Amino acid sequence: METLRNFGFLLKDVSRLYSKNFERHAARYDLTLTECRALTHLARNQGASQARLAYLTETDPMTLGRILRRMEASGLVERRPDPEDRRARTLYLRAPAAPLLKSIRRLGNIALAEALGDLAASDKATLMRLMNAIHGRLDALVPGVADRAGTPRRRKARP
Repeated sequence: METLRNFGFLLKDVSRLYSKNFERHAARYDLTLTECRALTHLARNQGASQARLAYLTETDPMTLGRILRRMEASGLVERRPDPEDRRARTLYLRAPAAPLLKSIRRLGNIALAEALGDLAASDKATLMRLMNAIHGRLDALVPGVADRAGTPRRRKARP
């Protein structure tokens, strides 16, 4: 039971180290981790607000705003009026982002292969099954904060 006491620290450190390894590969493509996160989360959450995307990517909203402006100028992202709130904008990927997303996925596969190394296929499957189970439990305890892969959290329409 003593090892379980360090679960949160180990989980956070594995995440940090995994991110650093991914960044090492992304730098070759002149991409930052934040840019990669923004694009991949937006691909999974088309129509999200900037605030939601900032939350999902764990990025300061002002920093994300600068990144999104650059991506918008590069033709990767577009802002559309929110049909439920005319003051707000929703975010969508544009077609030129597709090849970049493929590169990001390829980098992710490389980083994952390096992280998992020579683990047996059955151990990899067990790891993913257990991580998904933990994710599901935590999502049930703190509903509405998980990345729903394509179902952005929406505000209720105002009367």
